[in-house]
Amino acid sequence: PLQHKSVLCLKYLLCVYVYALLYDVLHRSCVTLVVKHIDVLYVTGLLVGTLDTVLDSTSKVAPYRILHHTPDSQVYWTIACGVTKEEIVQHWDWLQQNIMRTLSVFDSSEDITSFVQGKIRGLIAEEGKSSLVLEEDPEKFREALLRFEKWFELPPKEKLVTYYSCSYWRGKVPCQGWLYLSTNFLCFYSYLLGAEVKLIISWDEIWRLEKTSNVILTESIHVLAHGEDHYFSMLMHLNETFVIMEQLADYSIKRLFDKEAFQREPALSDPMQITKRGLEAHAKSEQFRTFFRLPKEENLLEVHESFLWVPFSHFNTLGKICLSENYLCFASQDGSQCHVIIPMREVNTLHTDESVVCQHCLLPGTCQSLINHFEDNPEDVTLMVGQKDSSKAVSTEALMTVFHPQDVENLDPKMLKEKMKEQSWNIHFSEYGRGTSMFFTRKTRDLIVRGVPEALRGELWMLFSGAVNDMATHPGYYTDLVEQSLGTSTLATDEIERDLHRSLPEHPAFQSDTGISALRRVLTAYAYRNPKIGYCQAMNILTSVLLLYAKEEEAFWLLVAVCERMLPDYFNRRIIGALVDQAVFEDLIRENLPQLVEHMTDLSFFSSVSLSWFLTLFISVLPIESAVNVVDCFFYDGIKAILQLGLAVLDYNMEALISCHDDAEAVTILNKFFDSVTNKDSPLPPTVQQASMSNNDKASHFNVDISELIKEAYEKYGNIRSEEVESSRKRNKLHVIQTLEDTTKQNVIRVVTQEVRFSASHLDRLYNLFKRQHFLCCYWTMKSPALLHHDPSLAYLEQYQLGFQQFSMLFSLLEPWAFCNPKSTLSLWIFRLIDENQDGLVNFKEFCYTLYSGSFTNKLKFLFKLHLPPGRGKVDLQAYLKQWQNEILKKEETIKDLPRINQTQFIQFSKTLYNIFHGDPEEESLYQAVAHVTSLLLRMEEVGRRLHESSSPPESTKPANTAAAESSTQEASTTPENSDTSSSFNSQDAGPDLTELDWSFSFEQVLASLLNEPTI
Repeated sequence: PLQHKSVLCLKYLLCVYVYALLYDVLHRSCVTLVVKHIDVLYVTGLLVGTLDTVLDSTSKVAPYRILHHTPDSQVYWTIACGVTKEEIVQHWDWLQQNIMRTLSVFDSSEDITSFVQGKIRGLIAEEGKSSLVLEEDPEKFREALLRFEKWFELPPKEKLVTYYSCSYWRGKVPCQGWLYLSTNFLCFYSYLLGAEVKLIISWDEIWRLEKTSNVILTESIHVLAHGEDHYFSMLMHLNETFVIMEQLADYSIKRLFDKEAFQREPALSDPMQITKRGLEAHAKSEQFRTFFRLPKEENLLEVHESFLWVPFSHFNTLGKICLSENYLCFASQDGSQCHVIIPMREVNTLHTDESVVCQHCLLPGTCQSLINHFEDNPEDVTLMVGQKDSSKAVSTEALMTVFHPQDVENLDPKMLKEKMKEQSWNIHFSEYGRGTSMFFTRKTRDLIVRGVPEALRGELWMLFSGAVNDMATHPGYYTDLVEQSLGTSTLATDEIERDLHRSLPEHPAFQSDTGISALRRVLTAYAYRNPKIGYCQAMNILTSVLLLYAKEEEAFWLLVAVCERMLPDYFNRRIIGALVDQAVFEDLIRENLPQLVEHMTDLSFFSSVSLSWFLTLFISVLPIESAVNVVDCFFYDGIKAILQLGLAVLDYNMEALISCHDDAEAVTILNKFFDSVTNKDSPLPPTVQQASMSNNDKASHFNVDISELIKEAYEKYGNIRSEEVESSRKRNKLHVIQTLEDTTKQNVIRVVTQEVRFSASHLDRLYNLFKRQHFLCCYWTMKSPALLHHDPSLAYLEQYQLGFQQFSMLFSLLEPWAFCNPKSTLSLWIFRLIDENQDGLVNFKEFCYTLYSGSFTNKLKFLFKLHLPPGRGKVDLQAYLKQWQNEILKKEETIKDLPRINQTQFIQFSKTLYNIFHGDPEEESLYQAVAHVTSLLLRMEEVGRRLHESSSPPESTKPANTAAAESSTQEASTTPENSDTSSSFNSQDAGPDLTELDWSFSFEQVLASLLNEPTI
């Protein structure tokens, strides 16, 4: 009790101090704070609540605790704690059953204390090992999880990843609180002086996520969602917070929008297993694979700081050794730009400076021995690695060697220069190694910029792209693919056949069956390997160039490296990757070419022009002998080389672009420039060079050498770092995805508006609600039918779909039958009726066209068909579903073709009409009119049936039919809110009586009777 009073006194003093500070701040800001007749205890409560939220004081001491106290000791050990009384009682019951029975065997209280301490600590350690949270402080994380669940009331399946203390800025006033980052949501909570601030944003709604700074905040995190800007700042961990937010946003985008990319991320397959450590490990592995161009299966296991002995420089360079399952990689950190990749399959010897550790050929999978060696011998920081002679080179026998063999005897000046290039590379190989374990240094890049010899181009492309490792670890894979894909006929193969003769048609290699057949096999094999991409335009142009300088199998693996690693998401149906890099290119233009930006404020022109630059690596706009030099740089530096060259092209034509008056003139300027680009060192004869060169006589007053252009690009824009490009890619990907989604929505609304009587704003809200329901079934599972069937390539109206559960939730929100008892059964009937293709999913088109389209007659017809026999008793459900589907698909549907409904079905149909109304006085006249018509129809049909009977009905049937009519009359006379329809659904389940087979209504009767009422 004394401790509790002390805590309250301390809280009160702190509250007074905080209140004084707030008063001082408000007074200095010329804001008057008026407090009149406020209870002192109420103010104190507000301040205590504020203090608890800001300082998180409530998490320090749990409301319920179990303490262990040793006699004659002033120390109390916390054994268990709980937020609720029920929780602490469960802990107490467990202690009685598992701990207290054992305490009687101990003689002294000290032994009891030691036993209890060891037991509890062991349980905590065991729980920490098996816990999915994997946080540094599980107890604090558990308390944060409880607050997260209490404050935001999200479904229990929502996985909290991490949380941070931060300030949320509303204008110029900060709200101190807590930022919670979960798998699907960004949440913030603050409680300050009685004002509660609660914010929930789903990651799939974010348009922009970036770090910004302004006059008030030196650095903050900016989040744009729903057209609103949100700013978060914090004293510590801002960079860490931003990285986690970026990873979660990217994870959500891949999982919900870009499924093609997500399927290549098995580590993130289950949203329920996402943790902070897992995200960090995945990000590091992704960065590791990107930098060293390793296969997607590799994961970063260990990182060790070390020195690498560089034989060509005779000194140790400081850097880090990175280990994966099958590779040992080193990257320098002293500015020498040196890195090396050593496949475990190539390791021959491993030893330290003093003694040989192992003198045998290491087998693949022995990476763990190296890890153990570094852990046991941290002093061994210098590593010497020898490699097998078999990795000397990748042999190349490409189409260029067949159609343009080198004449060794007759060497013209260009061929002599080509030989000098080869000699320079041979010298480089002798100093830095050759093959998979070659040292990559600044000198390597200098040689690349000057141009790669024709004879070495295929080998170096394989090496720089990492395709050499893919091919080495998958022997025979390409041959099997060719055999399996041979003779297949798909949409991709049809497109490939159409584009085969459009691929470098001016080159002799593709004017013969040899080149065309090789191109067909490579493209078809890749389409078979990756059906999600299949075939995309521009792949044929890129593959044609690859086949010129690499063997067929090597060209295949080069295509794999480009499509799946170096240019992710480029060659899919929406070319998201190319659009993202266009946005990155626009950012670089704003940063590096301000004069051009001032003249052309709308940079979307450069996006449309540069699309072919990125998709084909400038191959489609440059002569082939110049374009291959660009491809050289791309395989070494990645997309960074293409961005640099794009900036250099715009910079070279700066004055002409500034002086142009429209986009067409700017396009003409750039086309003339590309036609003027030459490769003065190319040894290719005129028959191999592109025909566009023959037109250069008209513009012979200026020529640009490709080597000089590339050199200028590296000199002016070589300071662009790959890390900055990747960061810009992540930032712009959110905006690109959301822009595509917004375009999809606008197209849907434009089409649906022509069929329904809703305004564009109403359809916009309906689409957002439908899309939200789609995502709700995808947030917490990867096996949702809606997620598995989501295909961005489908028509706009069919991209998002709902299963029955999600449809029922939406049905209860939108339909007038939300408050009637049998709404679940009714929603099931409607779902079956509108599911045209019977795949268990309803798309937006089916939802809108069926429920919200047409005239009064069509809507009534829909309700009528809804109450046709839904497959009970001896009725064939599939037959009726097929009948319903045919009725929906008919272009000109007549009401005469609709089947008749019996008495039970008509009664249920009548009650469905009654339940549309909810007791509103304005609806009363319409409700009475509907009730009058349905009751009158029942009585008329009963009278008509009796008149046409040849003999009197059995005595047992007369009361039943009379009761049915009276039941309907009584139902019609009641108010809508008091009508009970559960019995009617049960009666329908029982099946029709034999006497009801002749008792039926046609749709024409119902329609005519309803339209005869003036109110209706």
